[in-house]
Amino acid sequence: MTTSSTENDGQGMIVNPRPTADNQDWDGDEADRADRLRFEEEQAMIREQSEAHAAAKAAEENKRAGE
Repeated sequence: MTTSSTENDGQGMIVNPRPTADNQDWDGDEADRADRLRFEEEQAMIREQSEAHAAAKAAEENKRAGE
């Protein structure tokens, strides 16, 4: 079975449910800055937790070695 170029099954179509004026997202807008800040804060918190976990583990190993 062959398909002609006039047939369209919907594949590759872009559907935008909102009007273009309501759907503009520019680089560097307030939401992007807030997302970056939140990501940086989350990464800092993860690093702090990781360092605290490593320090606690090292202290536990030192305690066992001292016994």
